[in-house]
Amino acid sequence: MAAAAEARAGLSRGRAAVNVAQPSKPIALVIGTGQLGRELARVPTSQLLVKVVGRETINVTDAIATRNEIRKIRPSIVLNATAYTAVDRAEAEPAAAFAVNRDGAAALGTVCAALGIPLIHVSTDYVFDGDSGPYTESAAVAPRSVYGDSKLQGEIEIRSRLERHIILRTAWLFSSFGNNFVKTMLRLSATRSEIQVVDDQFGCPTPAAALAQAIVALAEKSVGGGSLAWGTYHYAGQPATTWRRFAEQIFDRAAAIGLIDTVPKVLPITTAQYPTAARRPANSVLDCDALAELGLTAPDWRAGLAAVLDDLRHARITGSAVQ
Repeated sequence: MAAAAEARAGLSRGRAAVNVAQPSKPIALVIGTGQLGRELARVPTSQLLVKVVGRETINVTDAIATRNEIRKIRPSIVLNATAYTAVDRAEAEPAAAFAVNRDGAAALGTVCAALGIPLIHVSTDYVFDGDSGPYTESAAVAPRSVYGDSKLQGEIEIRSRLERHIILRTAWLFSSFGNNFVKTMLRLSATRSEIQVVDDQFGCPTPAAALAQAIVALAEKSVGGGSLAWGTYHYAGQPATTWRRFAEQIFDRAAAIGLIDTVPKVLPITTAQYPTAARRPANSVLDCDALAELGLTAPDWRAGLAAVLDDLRHARITGSAVQ
């Protein structure tokens, strides 16, 4: 554990609606209104005013505007939940991916350093090549896609600019919001009796709600005067699984609660049988043992999946929209 801490110390060097401000509470500024940003808005906290802003307020690709807006808001901590995540499209438009994932991270690191504000930033398992997982935080990085490389460069930019930062690498994020594997599988189940799913890629499905709760807990500790071991950590769901086994769990649970009427047959296929523009890591399982140094534990993704499916079922029953 001491070695891991030293490795991370080395790495660290170098409500979709906006709430009405209450001067008595420090502001946790969330940048991004995707599935993680929306989950961050739902985490209850009596210590922070969580203010979520989208691209129309802070576009991280515009460094000057980003600096000016953050100076205006004067948050006590910044939580970066924005990213370019179109993995395959990034191969055709690398400039767009790097503008958000590298240059946007650099802009945030610069302004946070200037204002003395800590930053919590989310990265990805795709910084690894996938040849030798599980990966610890100090394992050699070797991304095999434009997306993975752009996220790795964002990590490097933050470390070089800001001492008080935490980078959380996560994987296979899912929630009841936005677009993700869980919602794709449910949509396909409505029209298909058989679905082919890759079964030779291993990883860690992660409930966005659990990641959001962990981020808010760290933010509360930071603004409350508690000490944090700054650096890079892995936060991903456990146990490790494959996309095919993940799909089977989705269908079994969805059928059990009446969210889907029939369970499609899941046919395992290889990565070679499902070619994509971006190369995916074969085994990007993240070792999350070091989370104990932050007072956190990795979540069980199966419990998170049950909660997401319950949310979707409730939304269907009540007729409320989940985007």
